[in-house]
Amino acid sequence: MVSAEVIIIGAGIAGASLAAELAPHARVALIEAESQPGYHTTGRSAAFWAETYGGEAIQPLTSASGEWLRRPPDGFAAGGYLSDRGALMIADAAGRGALDALLAEFDGSGVRLESLDRAAIELILPNVRPGYDHGLAEPSCQDIDVAALHADYLRAARRGSVQVFLDQRIEAISRVHGGWQLESAGEDFRAEIVINAAGAWADDVAVMAGARPLGITPYRRTVSQLLVEPAVVATMPLVIDAGGLFYFKPATGGRLWLSPHDETPSLPCDAAPEEIDIATAIYRMEQAVDWTVRRVEHSWAGLRSFAPDRAPVYGWDAVAPGFFWFAGQGGFGIQTAPAAAMIGAALLIGRAPASPVAAIDLERYAPSRFFS
Repeated sequence: MVSAEVIIIGAGIAGASLAAELAPHARVALIEAESQPGYHTTGRSAAFWAETYGGEAIQPLTSASGEWLRRPPDGFAAGGYLSDRGALMIADAAGRGALDALLAEFDGSGVRLESLDRAAIELILPNVRPGYDHGLAEPSCQDIDVAALHADYLRAARRGSVQVFLDQRIEAISRVHGGWQLESAGEDFRAEIVINAAGAWADDVAVMAGARPLGITPYRRTVSQLLVEPAVVATMPLVIDAGGLFYFKPATGGRLWLSPHDETPSLPCDAAPEEIDIATAIYRMEQAVDWTVRRVEHSWAGLRSFAPDRAPVYGWDAVAPGFFWFAGQGGFGIQTAPAAAMIGAALLIGRAPASPVAAIDLERYAPSRFFS
């Protein structure tokens, strides 16, 4: 029997970041079902930090995480985890309204957006086809070193004496003497608090614990690495279709990462790409840019899990004492990880939120919003 004050289920970026944040305050065990932390989602990210990505519900968390990601505390990467990229959102006539809506949504938010005409777009993306004549630049968008960030959070957790258990898929959760007992094929665990950071499996974990599921749904997202001609320029920004049809960004060696921006409902699983999604992505991209795809070198898919209102869920369950939600982070869990961990830790130990997140309305992300 492994005993701890707090057990976190899921060692992706959500569980790892919260474990590191909690380590100075509690005895924590971090439990992962797979042999590799972050296997299903964190390790399959397209790896960018964009304040507009996810909309106005996500932007405060992303913006609050920016300074930490640029200049993290001691024990993390001295140079931070962000590097310059920039984003370009493009639209044809049918998608121009989406650009206008984005400008209105982020008016007054502090996020810098610049309207671009056809000539300005061509300077950034010379191969853009006629018709894609409307654009918005988001200069603050940056790449994230996801692997380094996740690994450093895990190292920080271990330095803080967090016990990390891999290959431990939880099979049962029960109340025992005012606390929790968790059973897996390899170990049994006991703790006062259980944190549900199980991503696509969050509702399944809640049901095992006797909590009411929130309707957190996994969706498949596909990315392919392509060799294209002319060669991709390394300084090209992240390019996003304003209508949500595709996005692409440079990869190493002159390659391109391309996604059809798909969101296909899925059961919790080891997601795999489907040929139709890869073909759809290439078709959509080729309508927008004059490139020739020479080869699809590699494709993968990951799961992005959303609550019904597409905002993350941080807080205590309404009916299961000692059960804490830290889930529903969609495709934004990496770019919001520092802020989310600060919020989660503050709620768990009953302290005032740290200064980077002090102005954020925490009720917006509370699970109680689904039961009022």
